[in-house]
Amino acid sequence: MSRFRYPRPPSSEITPEAVYRRRRELIGLGLASPLLALAGCAGAEDASAAGTTAAPAAPTDTPDGFRSNEELTTWRDATNYNNFYEFGTGKADPARNAHTLVTNPWVVVVGGEAEVTGTFPLEDFLRPHAVQERIYRLRCVEGWSMVLPWQGVPLGEVLARFRPTSKAKYVAFTTLADRGQMPGLRWPVLDWPYREGLRIDEAMHPLTLLATGLYGKPLPNQNGAPLRLVVPWKYGFKSIKSIVRIDFTENMPVTSWNQSQPSEYGFYSNVNPAVDHPRWSQASERRIAGDGRRLVANRIPTLPFNGYGAQVASLYEGMDLRKWF
Repeated sequence: MSRFRYPRPPSSEITPEAVYRRRRELIGLGLASPLLALAGCAGAEDASAAGTTAAPAAPTDTPDGFRSNEELTTWRDATNYNNFYEFGTGKADPARNAHTLVTNPWVVVVGGEAEVTGTFPLEDFLRPHAVQERIYRLRCVEGWSMVLPWQGVPLGEVLARFRPTSKAKYVAFTTLADRGQMPGLRWPVLDWPYREGLRIDEAMHPLTLLATGLYGKPLPNQNGAPLRLVVPWKYGFKSIKSIVRIDFTENMPVTSWNQSQPSEYGFYSNVNPAVDHPRWSQASERRIAGDGRRLVANRIPTLPFNGYGAQVASLYEGMDLRKWF
């Protein structure tokens, strides 16, 4: 039985990977639907093993940030080099182990400061919102980035249906934690289950997405099937995978990496090249894209808010982004 039970665009509206990867052709197509992205911050191994090519030109995005002219990362790289510690800490572990994840049936629990709460089958949780497509950049805190075409539903449209109250200042997310399906839970890498959170205005922002697919196909298990978050101006670990619970809260929720290493991983975790990770610089990144060979990675400057400053910088006016990193 297919995991993809909620509304999806017809195959005639899904652009083939070969066309996606030709950015000039993509722009020339003038696709009817905006392009939606997410990827579980995947990367690639050091480019020195395969050589590098010239750095790409600065990205040209649509004003809303939903599309980019940048070269896309390949399906192979996006689905074979992932961070999903519930299936192991090695980059190849999720692709190797995530076949044990059962994604159908799937339910999402909604709780907290909202008028509508309860337990919802995935198709009801997403209904009646139409699946969209977008192209987003995502950057890992380790210094890798990708550009991918994703399918999904704007998070804000979904959350509004549950009518959060005036007390709802934040949105908290929780990942499935099932030792029978997720072998990585046997090791206390983090305090399971994995948890993340956003301020509610960040969650309601049009760029914030609930991803359900990648390259016109159902979201692979290793990329966070069947439902994951994409927040393209934040580091990849904020894009929580395999979501089973969403809570509206009055207080800032506990998040896994901030709880584990607060000096290294702040609650906000906006991409900021001026604030280094304590163990490495964030000034540049390796962009995984190019001719489709594994290990092709161009080092390029990291952009504030991952290049989405025009869309999101106003959310942080008056904040010290070195303190609230």
